[in-house]
Amino acid sequence: MADSLRNRRSFFRKTGTLLASFGLGAAGASAAASASSRARTKSSPARTKRVGSVTTQQEVPLFSGHVVHGGLVFIAGKGAHFEGDVKAHTNHVLNEIEKELQRAGSSMEKVLKVNVYLNDLKDYQAMNEVYRGRFGDSPPVRTTVACAGGIPGDSLVEIDCIAALD
Repeated sequence: MADSLRNRRSFFRKTGTLLASFGLGAAGASAAASASSRARTKSSPARTKRVGSVTTQQEVPLFSGHVVHGGLVFIAGKGAHFEGDVKAHTNHVLNEIEKELQRAGSSMEKVLKVNVYLNDLKDYQAMNEVYRGRFGDSPPVRTTVACAGGIPGDSLVEIDCIAALD
């Protein structure tokens, strides 16, 4: 805890020195912060966090199916919790991602980043067969990893993503 506080103080000291070297002493830094605050206030509707499909556990909110903030949509990881192979699971998960994107006001074509979590890396090719083409002609960047210990709920694949608003 003390190290964390010391690191923050050091950061602010260095930042203050840097600002002063650019002629932005305390008055300049204050004016810059004030201008930044005014800019954020003007765009506050786009900066408001909006959530959808809240999942609860014992009546306590656990996570949201999606969050809209700053012109972006963050989709929670979707899995397939039924018997089947990785192709059936991938198809189901991508359909669920698409539905959640639509509820949030976006689409598969607006997805910017995808994370794919596989229960077993040997399913990579089969997952790709179903994944291919689902995000339009300009697919998003993607990270694919195999999860040690499996995916919660016994899904063979879980996918989350970040998209722009329509």
